[in-house]
Amino acid sequence: MLNVEGHDVHQSSEGWVPVYTDASQRLGVMSIGFLLQNKDDAVVWRGPKKNAMIKQFLTDVLWGDLDYLVVDTPPGTSDEHISVVENLSDLRPDGAVVVTTPQGVALADVRRELSFCVKLKLPILGVVENMSGYICPHCKECSNVFSMGGGESLAEEFKVPFLGRLPLDARLTQCLEEGQSFVDLYPGSPVQQEMVKIVAKLAGQNKPS
Repeated sequence: MLNVEGHDVHQSSEGWVPVYTDASQRLGVMSIGFLLQNKDDAVVWRGPKKNAMIKQFLTDVLWGDLDYLVVDTPPGTSDEHISVVENLSDLRPDGAVVVTTPQGVALADVRRELSFCVKLKLPILGVVENMSGYICPHCKECSNVFSMGGGESLAEEFKVPFLGRLPLDARLTQCLEEGQSFVDLYPGSPVQQEMVKIVAKLAGQNKPS
């Protein structure tokens, strides 16, 4: 997605150096994938080892001065999520952005994730509804393949901000697979415009000090 596959993580006297997406070093990335001998290797670790690696990523990486630290987690409310929250608690994280798809099955899982955040007193920055419609590459019309509005209704239920909807766009999928910037390649497209709105809402809530 970020065109950093195959890069190596280097060790310095101050810790691991993250992999940067370009020479400007504005976006640094750390992933377990950089540490595997083969990208197709499965990571079969029990809880304590996974939690130790998460702590190492947060505390032993030379992140430098950051505007934002974004932790991308899989769906669920597992030990990994608890470990991230606990290790960042002293830094008072801004909060969580919860992403869902419109279907009822997905909403049930995301409802538990929102409850998880409430129980751990982790602020919820908002809900994003992903895969909300499909944009035809020919006529540009957006059709509701699954359903629509589930994310917004969930945000209303928990009284948190609804950040926006992202429809399916085949061009976005292609850009992600090729490690290209969709925002730069397709300015003005419906998905690009919605992405910009979502980021603007988040940046407005959490301005770096």
